[in-house]
Amino acid sequence: MQSRVLLVSNRLPVTLTRREQGLEVNPSVGGLATALKTVHGGGDSLWFGWSGLVSDAPEPEVAAALAPHRAVPIHITAAEVKAYYDGFCNGVLWPLSHYLLEKVQLDQSDDWPSYRAVNERFADAVAAQWRPGDLIWVHDYHLTLVPAMLRQRCPGARIGFFLHVPFPGPEIFRILPRRAEVLRGLLGADVIGFHTAGYAYSFAYSCSQLLGLELTGDVMYDDGRPVRVAAFPIGIDADEFAKRAATPEVKARVEALHQDSQGRTLILSVDRFDYTKGHVKRILAFEKLLQLRPELKEQLHVIQLVVPTREQVDAYADYRSVVNELVGRINGTFGSPTHALVHMLHRAVDFDELCALYAAADVMLVTPLRDGMNLVAKEYVASRIDDTGVLVLSEFAGAATELHEALLVNPYDLEGMAHAMLQAIEMQPFEQKLRMSGLRKTVHAGDVDQWARSFVDALEQQKPSDTQAVPSVALEQAMAIVTSAARLLLVLDYDGTLVEFSNSPRAATPDRELVEVLRRLSLRPGTSVHVVSGRSRDSLESFLGELDLGLHAEHGLWSRFERKGEWGARRPLPPGWLEPVRRRMERVVQRTDGSVLEVKSGALAFHYRATEPQLARRRLEELRLALRSDPQATEFEVLEGSRVFEVRPRGVNKGTVLPEVLAMAPGATVLAIGDDRTDESLFAALPPGAVGVHVGGGQTLARYRVSGVAAVRSLLKRIADTVLAAPTALAR
Repeated sequence: MQSRVLLVSNRLPVTLTRREQGLEVNPSVGGLATALKTVHGGGDSLWFGWSGLVSDAPEPEVAAALAPHRAVPIHITAAEVKAYYDGFCNGVLWPLSHYLLEKVQLDQSDDWPSYRAVNERFADAVAAQWRPGDLIWVHDYHLTLVPAMLRQRCPGARIGFFLHVPFPGPEIFRILPRRAEVLRGLLGADVIGFHTAGYAYSFAYSCSQLLGLELTGDVMYDDGRPVRVAAFPIGIDADEFAKRAATPEVKARVEALHQDSQGRTLILSVDRFDYTKGHVKRILAFEKLLQLRPELKEQLHVIQLVVPTREQVDAYADYRSVVNELVGRINGTFGSPTHALVHMLHRAVDFDELCALYAAADVMLVTPLRDGMNLVAKEYVASRIDDTGVLVLSEFAGAATELHEALLVNPYDLEGMAHAMLQAIEMQPFEQKLRMSGLRKTVHAGDVDQWARSFVDALEQQKPSDTQAVPSVALEQAMAIVTSAARLLLVLDYDGTLVEFSNSPRAATPDRELVEVLRRLSLRPGTSVHVVSGRSRDSLESFLGELDLGLHAEHGLWSRFERKGEWGARRPLPPGWLEPVRRRMERVVQRTDGSVLEVKSGALAFHYRATEPQLARRRLEELRLALRSDPQATEFEVLEGSRVFEVRPRGVNKGTVLPEVLAMAPGATVLAIGDDRTDESLFAALPPGAVGVHVGGGQTLARYRVSGVAAVRSLLKRIADTVLAAPTALAR
């Protein structure tokens, strides 16, 4: 870890307290502060985050107090705490990530603008301190927009993002109205880390469905820029828990807990008092166990430690009331005047007390409804230095992907949980040791330092990002030449250039804005406009046929040079290979949900933008193998574009259109714009002095780049507007 690391999280790793003599700064215990201790502890790293203070201390005073800790405060107002933190972060993203849809609050119009504004403030603060060679590591759902904002401000930076909560499946994530903005925000990073491969896959699948991006191995290409998407399971300081559990002080406390239990089996749960942690279903399952085996009420002692959280939020207050009532019901039904079966401790405890509870508990219940990882499960395991004890673990906690020797349960299956509790209570010592020794090896092998090192190493291995989307000074100079040219020839691709991609090729119709700018360009003195597309004649005619444009379909196989002109083929139509290939591709489409076969006069296009990615990969491999062995394979070629697999005649490409349109506009300055591989033949055919503009990232022969469809339209409007501002008498 030789590079300087700029850590970015919602909260700083220290706590500020107002004293008479001024602000007192104390290190925070647990959580991210502990996880990143080795990263922030050495070198000259900086940590950016909110101090927790709203308005009771001047910003310069806060900054001065935090400077010795290499902590940079981000100011957040009281209104922003309500809208950004309580609102969008914890009223929308938190329950959405945990699949609790009934708690997702999408009706607060001020929450998103506040969330975006706070993310902008974080990005500004980090960009002001960034210098080449630094690594930037952004954390968690509070700051999903920061990576892309930093990419704009520091194009060459190496940026990492780690999500500490689950990433929901795409069918859940699609509920979020701002889903595309969140994905685009995260994709500003070079490395995006998750606790499990399942969460990483859910993110990749959402990007595939909503943005048309594909994951190859663990790399996703966003405008040609590689983004690594991978699992980095977080650990704990396992050695510290084991050492503390072995101290005389903790051992004495363990003995006291055993005496309090009076020989009963001690069952423990430790959670924040959050509705995602599954307290209600856990208590109901315990109640079911007692109904099945009433005699156990004399043999069990249950301690449920719940750490206060979000005390002022109504949803949490209601939840606490329900849990307290259930505990009271169990104690009233199964307890006695001298023995309360369930002891509920509503408070935080110090580290020694926590280790003692772990070391004393015969059974540990960790049964969240959903959890990013859940480090409590690992802490319990690390504290079991004698290899005894049983861990009952929810299969919906990220830790379940690692802790295979635990008793895994479905927290929604109350009867199943009750039987798992009984199995844990009655488990023989030899089985406990067998399971716990395996768990302890896993926890010690993947400790928190290893997690931090692996992520930073992955980020250091990323090459600094090439800035792909730059309306640069050079492009400005080229546009000055274009807008002042006496004669101008525009050659434009359609999908991905003039309009955004759509799941169905039939749905990517031109909107009113595009039609108007093309109409104005077609009427501009001295200007000729040609659209060269892979689309069929019928499609281009229905979309743009009423405009005075040159239209060129199927990558130049067909052309129409003026409005209401006749379409003509540039070469004879393909021979008999088309029909058998069509039948083969139709059979594939019939078995592939979300796919569409576009049939053209001389080509076939298999569109799979709405298809599940793994299914799409299988179908593509099937097509590749079949077409390679086709008897007439020499007659056609395969071109793979953005979520489209096209079979077309050999020798047909967009570059073949250019000589004809150049002959019709001698001496014209040429501007060609396109976005994918099919446009590279057009760029290759451009004459010297022509301006080629590639949309997005990736390898290209074009000299210039813009970021997307909106940037293309901006350039075209600018060309059209120059005539309105300064009319000329030039003839077309």
